Amino acid sequence: MPSKKILQEKQQFVDDLAEKLKGSACGVLVSYKGINVADDTKLRKSMREAGVDYFVVKNSLLSRAFEKAELGELNVHLTGETALALSKEDIIAAPKLVYGQVEASKGAYSIKAGFIEGKAVNAAVITEYAQLPSKEVLVAKLLFVLQSPVQRLAIAINEIAKKSESGEAA
Repeated sequence: MPSKKILQEKQQFVDDLAEKLKGSACGVLVSYKGINVADDTKLRKSMREAGVDYFVVKNSLLSRAFEKAELGELNVHLTGETALALSKEDIIAAPKLVYGQVEASKGAYSIKAGFIEGKAVNAAVITEYAQLPSKEVLVAKLLFVLQSPVQRLAIAINEIAKKSESGEAA
């Protein structure tokens, strides 16, 4: 039987993790098997640079934290090795980084499930989010779409002006 001190530490860890889960915009449950140190180090570095928390958690502790954070439906995915990637603000960052590692690892990593803005989602939804273009690309596309009609109007006015000039000269 664990000592009271260890039980209190575990309870505090579960409480802290539940608060982290509640404060995150997105989380991805990751399965890792047969990974090497270099791949893991590379993934952790890219996660840190993107502001994503990435850590390995015991399934029993994560299950309790999910219950406290009202994400209990994710407990069915807590089998085998489990790591968790949490993004506080950007709902695309964690899925994108994990998906990139899944693609590069040839089966060592896989996405189990996740949550987005407090709602549990399956691996397919996380993969869809991961494949979305970045925010900068989406903004650029939006600006292009908004600019296109104005640009076409300017071209049309310019052509009319050229016709008028050539018509007056003839």
